[in-house]
Amino acid sequence: MELPLEGLRPRRALLIAASLILLAFTYQSAKDWAADHGVQSGELRWTQRAVALEPENGESWEHLGRLKQWDFSEPDPQAAIEAYQRAVRDDPNSAQYWMDLSSAYEGAGDMAQARTALDRAKAAYPLSAEVAWNYGNFLLRQQKLSDGYAEIRRALRSDESLLPLAISRTWRSNGDVTQMLEQVLPADLSAYFQAIDYFGSVHEPAAELVVWQRVLDLHQPFDLRRVFPFIDSLMSEDRPAEARRAWSEALVATGMSHEDPSDGSLIWNGDFEHEFLNGGLDWRWSPPIGVAVDFETAPTSHGSRALRLDFAGGSNVELVGPMQLVPVEPNRTYRFHAYMRTESMTTESGVRFSISDAKRSVQAMTDNLTGTRTWAPQEVEFTTSPETYLLNVRLYRAPSRMFDNRLSGAAWIADVWLKPVDEPEKASR
Repeated sequence: MELPLEGLRPRRALLIAASLILLAFTYQSAKDWAADHGVQSGELRWTQRAVALEPENGESWEHLGRLKQWDFSEPDPQAAIEAYQRAVRDDPNSAQYWMDLSSAYEGAGDMAQARTALDRAKAAYPLSAEVAWNYGNFLLRQQKLSDGYAEIRRALRSDESLLPLAISRTWRSNGDVTQMLEQVLPADLSAYFQAIDYFGSVHEPAAELVVWQRVLDLHQPFDLRRVFPFIDSLMSEDRPAEARRAWSEALVATGMSHEDPSDGSLIWNGDFEHEFLNGGLDWRWSPPIGVAVDFETAPTSHGSRALRLDFAGGSNVELVGPMQLVPVEPNRTYRFHAYMRTESMTTESGVRFSISDAKRSVQAMTDNLTGTRTWAPQEVEFTTSPETYLLNVRLYRAPSRMFDNRLSGAAWIADVWLKPVDEPEKASR
């Protein structure tokens, strides 16, 4: 359709119409900007102006409600409720607005209305992990545990990142690990190991062991390193028998080829049949600069492999490994044995084994080996204290005090074991 623009009057009319449209657009843009600026400012007075400019904007009312609800100097719960009510009136399909309204009702002590608002949030967005999570936690606070656990489990199906919080909240709700496993956590390795980590952090070894059994019941492979914190936790809680049993179970579950220590020894991999695992009940080793490790054939009748350490002579090295944490019993006598030799070990401070209570003090040390020594057993006998459940067995070398103190040479170790010494009356039975 063509408009006749001949003559001054039609052109003037078109110009006026265009100016009015531009003015209206500019006014609306300025109004929208002012309202958005007020909402985003986070200040009460500007948010109130935004509400006045756009009274049908649910977002503005929601922001006003939050400011009224969480103003710690002058909170106004009723004003917050009224603001949220205006927000849901503007957009009844916003799950977020309904959750905000529920929070305000709960803060005001109106639990029935709070739950009704959460029902509306769930109806608006039934697949939302956030809605299910908030609903579940609300129910836990009302001690409606079974319903709350069901909602939290629904949230976990959509958002696994909530697992750590779900574990802690569920545990604090009633302290029943079995109920948590059956009603909240998914039956998978990730959830179970996160639960074990949590119970270790809050010093609940009995709960850790319950979850560990669920891990074993899955009959699914996992990385052995995943169990290291669990084993450390059991040892730190003075549970030597459980730590040793869990370690054996973990080796079987991960399909790792191994043999339990022979002849009653408590040292794992004392014959160095496999590489260091650097965790659990195996050897741990973080080599310092200037120390190299290798394996060679062990002397006859002392296992199949020997550990060799070469010292380059570039530093006055302090040696605190390889080391192994060994669960033991209190008030028990033990004998430690290691077959060792050295070659051209310099300085007056050589290598030896140190056996110490992992929490308290040194229990025993073998002889200080320097220079060149032929293969010979190094043994020491000691009795643990009434509080000792864990020993730190390590190869040790203290820094030398000599002027020419750079350590060079080599040391070999084979056939390491630690065994309890039976009391005479027990041995005679």
